[in-house]
Amino acid sequence: MKLLLLEDDFTLSKEISAFFTSKEFECFPYYDGSLLLKKYFPYEYDLIILDINVPGINGIDVCKGIREIDKKTPIIMLTAFSEIEDKLASFDNGADDYLVKPFHFEELYARVSSLLRRKDIPQQSEKKLLIQDLEILEDDMKVYRSGEEIKLTPKEFKLILILAHAKGKVLSKQFIAEKLWDYHIETNQNTIEVYINFLRKKIDKDHETKLIRTKIGYGYYLSDQE
Repeated sequence: MKLLLLEDDFTLSKEISAFFTSKEFECFPYYDGSLLLKKYFPYEYDLIILDINVPGINGIDVCKGIREIDKKTPIIMLTAFSEIEDKLASFDNGADDYLVKPFHFEELYARVSSLLRRKDIPQQSEKKLLIQDLEILEDDMKVYRSGEEIKLTPKEFKLILILAHAKGKVLSKQFIAEKLWDYHIETNQNTIEVYINFLRKKIDKDHETKLIRTKIGYGYYLSDQE
């Protein structure tokens, strides 16, 4: 397994590299975001770990740059900050996970392992999903409504997929959070309403028929019927 690491703290970078080497990973450390982007080649690594506050280009912009050419390689963000804005910025730019410093290496390893397992699971999902005039193309990661393309962030796209695959079933915030981030984090549940509102503004705002619906006290579902 090849692990790409962006971390400007030399001591921490060396410790992370040594830890994952002991787990039979090949580690490729970088200390500068701009240098990493210049050297990056799509799908060359099995997983990417990015610190946010690094020289050159910060980790969030590095994540965004990688996602422009590589949609699938899992990315974990590392940062000393825990503000919700940093989390949303990370997820909106394509990160799959987020870990706040200081952290235990075993926790980081558990999250890496979880993302790698998910990556290796064959996807049996439909290629195209239709809900009234909403069309979701999974392989192309594109969404259309009434024939007009709707630009979604990676997390918004994943959220609409979760709702669409439920086929009208009401999903709780906890269930959505666990699917969206692959494990339970209390603060992630609190952001589900934020993402639902993002989707409503993009998908429902300019249309008479609303598709993203709320069942008060239960959760959310996707349907053209109340």
